[in-house]
Amino acid sequence: MMAQIDALAGASTPRPATNAPARASAKAAVAPRKLAAGGLARKLLVPACQVLLVGGLFALWEIAIRQQWLAVYSYGQPSGIWREFLASAGSGALLRDTWVTAQEAILGFLIGSILGSVAGLALWMSPTIAAILRPIMVALNGLPKIALAPLIIVWFGIGMESKIAIAASITFIVSLLTSFSGSQEVDHDYVRMLKAIGASRWQIFRMVIVPGSLPWISSALRLNVGFAMIGAVVGEYISAEAGLGYHVYYAGTLYNLNGVWVGIFALMVLALVLDTLVGWVERRLGRH
Repeated sequence: MMAQIDALAGASTPRPATNAPARASAKAAVAPRKLAAGGLARKLLVPACQVLLVGGLFALWEIAIRQQWLAVYSYGQPSGIWREFLASAGSGALLRDTWVTAQEAILGFLIGSILGSVAGLALWMSPTIAAILRPIMVALNGLPKIALAPLIIVWFGIGMESKIAIAASITFIVSLLTSFSGSQEVDHDYVRMLKAIGASRWQIFRMVIVPGSLPWISSALRLNVGFAMIGAVVGEYISAEAGLGYHVYYAGTLYNLNGVWVGIFALMVLALVLDTLVGWVERRLGRH
């Protein structure tokens, strides 16, 4: 009888050692969920803080204008900017100007970045030509490319072609210098080792120089987003009939500061979109 009682008591008594693996597995299952929840919270926190920051700045701006701490004719007014945005968007003028500037900036960005990167990498193939062209590249880099804008407009006219050419000329020299510098930073010991085992110059270029220069080229692409926008807008300032640069310039001549701000904010949004596209391309290239 006592043996049976002891057996029943032993069966009903929990055994920590036996249940420990189950508790450990339960904790292990809960941990990833906690990490995922924490990561989601952080992801939501950043955009929420960004919205609050921008909204707070606009609210302070509006209050300062209404309390007459700032002069509306000197700074504009958020509520007036919103009304101007609705009017421009409703008439289709804002969309038209944004599309014109986007085309100019994107085409100038692509032409200048691609040609500049190819030319900069190709200079690695001939150190003699690179040495000959180095002073010219330095001089072009130091030259304010905006000074070429009047000449380019004379050569290409007042249409979209001149704005694309200005944007391409600015982005070309940036990509040229950056890609050439990247090709010079590749590990020279690795190059000498490949030469020692009989690799041709073209094989070294294709398998080592180009992949090793990609981080430099990627950094140039990020910079060229802003430079392409500068080229397009400056060209529109000098001579244009459409585009966000023309929108800002024309609104400024009329002292319509709310219209100026609409154009500026549209340029900022366009720059963010282009930068996001470049980041997406970088990630795609990184996977391959």
